[in-house]
Amino acid sequence: MADPEDPLHRIAAALERLSPPPPAPADPLADAAYVWRGHRLCAARDFAPLGLDLLLGVEAQKAALLENLARLGAGRASHDVLLWGARGSGKSALVKSAVAAVQAAGGALALVDVATDAVPGLPRLFAQLAGVARGFAVFIDDLGFETPGAARVLRSVLEGGAEARPANVRLIVTANRRHLVPRDLGAEAAAANPRDASDDALALADRFGLSLGFAVIDQDMYLAIVAGYAARHALAFDAADALLWARQRGSRSGRVAWHYVVELAGRAGRSLG
Repeated sequence: MADPEDPLHRIAAALERLSPPPPAPADPLADAAYVWRGHRLCAARDFAPLGLDLLLGVEAQKAALLENLARLGAGRASHDVLLWGARGSGKSALVKSAVAAVQAAGGALALVDVATDAVPGLPRLFAQLAGVARGFAVFIDDLGFETPGAARVLRSVLEGGAEARPANVRLIVTANRRHLVPRDLGAEAAAANPRDASDDALALADRFGLSLGFAVIDQDMYLAIVAGYAARHALAFDAADALLWARQRGSRSGRVAWHYVVELAGRAGRSLG
């Protein structure tokens, strides 16, 4: 037994008293959105997505995602979802806005944000959410794998492995490419059966029951998005200036449109809140 008068023992005891106890995990029924820290569920601060009416040019994707999430919030069968396509096209914003819309309509649904490096720990999250009387959209943003081998972790999660995934949990993943894994045409050509190599790259994307593509928007749609954001915040804008902003950034997208409106607010000495 350690001597309580021993200086090292006293220092260790003092440090233990000074160390704050680990925070308790968040109540999975209490909040609209959460962040998964790899071992603990934490309530998300300031979950305030854009209104769905501000997300233009993605009407078909919006309707499909809303229907699927409404099913999840109602305890009905629903799909894992892959949203893929052009950067800044509104994939992430749509996920958050659709979850908020289902919540506003009375759906028992919450968002759980999971960082890409926490994917291997998903089974632990599923164990915490299983049996909770609520649907959970587990959101992994901007996911991509460099090799098919790295993607097999997520493929195993989607398939459920030996332990079935809870029926109240579905994955909602955004990515910039349809296949999640780069297509290695050299490897396909060198393979004994090139079809097998190609199928391996496609296998992960095929595990999602619902796949929604997002294209680059045209000039008119870009200006319409700018106009919607500007009107919401009572800001005037010049179309030529908005187009110049996009040209200087090399793309037209909802993200670029929002950045332009932030610039307008800054020029006007305003805060967007």
